[in-house]
Amino acid sequence: CRRNCRGNPNCLVGIGEHVWLGEIDENSFHNIDDPNCERRKKNAFVGLTNLGATCYVNTFLQMWFLNLELRQALYLCPSTCGEYADREGVPKDKDYEPQTICEHLQYLFALLQNSKRRYIDPSGFVKALGLDTGQQQDAQEFSKLFMSLLEDTLSKQKNPDVRNIVQKQFCGEYAYVTVCNQCGRESKLVSKFYELELNIQGHKQLTDCITEFLKEEKLEGDNRYFCETCQSKQNATRKIRLLSLPCTLNLQLMRFVFDRQTGHKKKLNTYIGFSELLDMEPFMEQKNGVYIYELSAVLIHRGVSAYSGHYIAHVKDPQTGEWYKFNDEDIEKMEGKKLQLGIEEDLAEPSKSQTRKPKCGKGTHCSRNAYMLVYRLQTREKSLTVEVPAVLQELVERDNCKFEEWCNEMAEMRKQSVARGKIKHEEVKELYKRLPAEAGSPYDFISFEWLQKWLDESTSPKPIDNTACLCSHGKLHPDKISIMKRISEYAADFFYRRYGGGPRLNVKALCKDCVVERCRILRLKNQLNKDYKTVTNLLKITVKGNDGFWVGKASLRSWRQLALEQLNEQDEDAEHSNGKMNGNAQNKDESNEEKREEEEELNFNEDIVCPHGDLCISKNERRAVSKEAWEKLKQYFPKAPEFPNNRECCSQCKILEREGEENEALHKTMASEQKTSLQNLFHDKCRPCLGSWPQETDELYIVSQFFVEEWRKFVRRPTRCSPVSSVGNSALLCPHGGLMFTYASMTKEDSKLIALIWPSEWERIQKLFVVDHAIKITRMRAAGADGESALYTSEPQLCPECREGLLCQQQRDLREYTQATIYIHKVVDNKKVMKDAAPELNVSSSEAEEEREENKPEGEQDPDFNQTNGGAKRQKIAHQSYIAYQKQGIRRSTRHRKVRGEKALLVSANQTLKELKIQIMHAFSVAPFDQNLSIDGKILSDDTATLGNLGVIPESVILLKADEPIADYAAMDDVMQGERGTSGRFGVRGR
Repeated sequence: CRRNCRGNPNCLVGIGEHVWLGEIDENSFHNIDDPNCERRKKNAFVGLTNLGATCYVNTFLQMWFLNLELRQALYLCPSTCGEYADREGVPKDKDYEPQTICEHLQYLFALLQNSKRRYIDPSGFVKALGLDTGQQQDAQEFSKLFMSLLEDTLSKQKNPDVRNIVQKQFCGEYAYVTVCNQCGRESKLVSKFYELELNIQGHKQLTDCITEFLKEEKLEGDNRYFCETCQSKQNATRKIRLLSLPCTLNLQLMRFVFDRQTGHKKKLNTYIGFSELLDMEPFMEQKNGVYIYELSAVLIHRGVSAYSGHYIAHVKDPQTGEWYKFNDEDIEKMEGKKLQLGIEEDLAEPSKSQTRKPKCGKGTHCSRNAYMLVYRLQTREKSLTVEVPAVLQELVERDNCKFEEWCNEMAEMRKQSVARGKIKHEEVKELYKRLPAEAGSPYDFISFEWLQKWLDESTSPKPIDNTACLCSHGKLHPDKISIMKRISEYAADFFYRRYGGGPRLNVKALCKDCVVERCRILRLKNQLNKDYKTVTNLLKITVKGNDGFWVGKASLRSWRQLALEQLNEQDEDAEHSNGKMNGNAQNKDESNEEKREEEEELNFNEDIVCPHGDLCISKNERRAVSKEAWEKLKQYFPKAPEFPNNRECCSQCKILEREGEENEALHKTMASEQKTSLQNLFHDKCRPCLGSWPQETDELYIVSQFFVEEWRKFVRRPTRCSPVSSVGNSALLCPHGGLMFTYASMTKEDSKLIALIWPSEWERIQKLFVVDHAIKITRMRAAGADGESALYTSEPQLCPECREGLLCQQQRDLREYTQATIYIHKVVDNKKVMKDAAPELNVSSSEAEEEREENKPEGEQDPDFNQTNGGAKRQKIAHQSYIAYQKQGIRRSTRHRKVRGEKALLVSANQTLKELKIQIMHAFSVAPFDQNLSIDGKILSDDTATLGNLGVIPESVILLKADEPIADYAAMDDVMQGERGTSGRFGVRGR
């Protein structure tokens, strides 16, 4: 066989033996990589682990490490490590934990210099900065902030070489010069810089970008300059003059710009050419200095998006002049001491229509992924030789010792795995030859799955378990032969001796009883096919007289399937009992569940049995069949209920049918009488209203609106709905028996919860229904100086404490919502939309409540309409209803309808205003700083406040007024960078 025959227990091919037969490479006996691959190669640099999204940090660390002056200054910086080592020496049992940013850099640089590892883990340094390892930050912003932090930290040092290293290496000066066109007065503002931010839009060469950075700007019109000499606004010119340059010149290429149309940053994938030698003398104010710079590093961003991608660095070794590509753990040396950017440029755009790369001359390069260029002042001095301080070197040596111990441990594990693999190899080769059972020789059955695990080199086999293959008699089930393999007694003896388990299934293990039963079922199934055709033909014969039998139509449609299921029942029972015997809890639960489902299903001909065990009265559900057909069916269903066609229907069912018809007639009569008696209650137009009290009476009564809706449902459809027997006014009262609503609230927001009743109508209600509590509103007229006034009282009186609790609960619910809908309306041309945002209370409509109530079982319609007069029970129900009304109190009577210019957003109460503005930016393409939001005339300005605290509730309408676009794209960049931010205590703004 080419592959294993699953149903053949004698086939032992393709069970995993091919891995062990023949010669095997030793490396296949283990999954442990060679620890020597983790060693640092000779004359190679050490890489840095990417902790998730920290590749941008790794590029800057490698670039700063190869700045020898910065490295030497950091080594000279005193640290707590030195003081601690001078006292007690470096402890051997505890890892060194740097305390400051300088100490972290010292230790990292020492490891990068003298570690034996191929790469090291910078997690301590990243954690000290408070960076999120799973979120990629803006690399240019990180560079600015870290330089600012490092300068502030080193400014406290006494050694000037350490204190001034950042300014000496990276700090230059330029001046903003403004010249008045009228009097020629020149004003100058001198400022320091640590990098030059160059716009690359519309440019192809680095020198063009620098020229634009220094170009002259005209100040005219509204932008005129106030001249101190002229004492008036005058036209003027403004430009930047470079006064001094640092030893290390950082040029930031502004590839990441803000796109106002989308509200996001985007990357400019345009080619920029730059040379290895940069002469800055033409750009300087003073022309008498040496301003020749050599390219020392190129930082690359691979990817088309500003929010994702990968950062790598090309850095030149200052000691050898060779170029290296630093890509996290992997470091590659460039050939011929030349910078090579070709492969990085192919990964920027995946599209076919890529921009053609410009031709570059000797000593020049061009890139569409470079975002930072680093130049160093050309000098003839020899490069520094930086030595690691003794204390740091001791820490490095200790880490190297740990690395050596790890390498030895891995090598020993590899050696042991190889030894175990060789022993297993010889065992399998020898045993597989004797695995097949020869004809006439003793044999055993063993699980196919266990044999595969035995031959699987990645797992060690467990003891043999054959219990899942046993039948209810404790022997091998014939249906399990397909998942077993027949092996020789010699191989079985070895397996059980070596791995244990059981029970053993030898030549006598196959269950004879189960085999006989399976054969019987097969014969019956064959006979069933013939009988099915016979019964089908017999059913075509019309039954005459009283010789037939009643059979359910549903049973006739499915009798063949029922017979098959009945034949398989014994096999299924055997499997279920086997599962119980083996203690398989899952199989036990499944079998019990299936058994319950089977019990719920009707057996043959039980579909025409009434609840009293007699013939049902519905003739549409049964038909008469001939005596011959019934005898055939009885062979398969001997216990089926038998009803000759002269059998009378169930007498009790006939009586119940007549009673049901009488009840329907009674309900119709009752509904008609109640509708006639309570015409005003049935029609809303005829009901009184508290807002305009009727003059003909000074008393009105109150019932629950829920009672009115239930009663109307019964009147409309008396045959489908149960009659209402009681008025549950306790739902309108608090647990203390006081009224939950004020007169003012019943005229407004609570009007949807109550129904007003005329006094005459109330008398009829008391006669027709059981009333638990009477609630009456009385108007008392009083004459005063301003004319006649009215005073309204209620019986029972208002409960102030519970009313206050209800209002507090309503307000709390309005402030604690999740995934609620609000609407943003964009105001155009200063047109304002007035919107009443006060919440209106509402209960469900009668139609929706009706659908829910119809789905409830009988007797669970509403507890208030079935309550007794018991005080304790009534008090409990009243309290439950009070809680229910508290929940209903926050529901609105109408849904807000969207109008043109509005969009619906899903928000939560704990969401901040800043997060809402970002949602609005995606919906309306309006940047957050251009959004002016207000609700009910109140300006929303606190970005850190939550929507719940700002009074934004579900269905609110927020007005959005967008500011006109501005042209200061640099300002927009600063805002977006500030919003993205850098987390932790590192998240302070730079200069």
